[in-house]
Amino acid sequence: MCRNIRTLHNFEPPATRDEVHAAALQYVRKVSGSTRPSQANEAAFDAAVAEVAATTQRLLDRLVTTAAPKDRDVEAAKARARAAVRYG
Repeated sequence: MCRNIRTLHNFEPPATRDEVHAAALQYVRKVSGSTRPSQANEAAFDAAVAEVAATTQRLLDRLVTTAAPKDRDVEAAKARARAAVRYG
């Protein structure tokens, strides 16, 4: 999985449209192998991002869990601590 794609499910507050779009963009970039499509592929690239974002949003809307929602600030602090250990 691409390191830039973050878990979006079960957070308080819920994932925003911008977060879903950013995850979709990263996914399409990874799959296509390019960070910026050529003009010839731009329409297909943009359509793929929109479709992946819509599908991701539907998935997030339909997922259920009994676990308490995670706090974004707490999870970010944990990630920073892991990075500090990993990278020194």
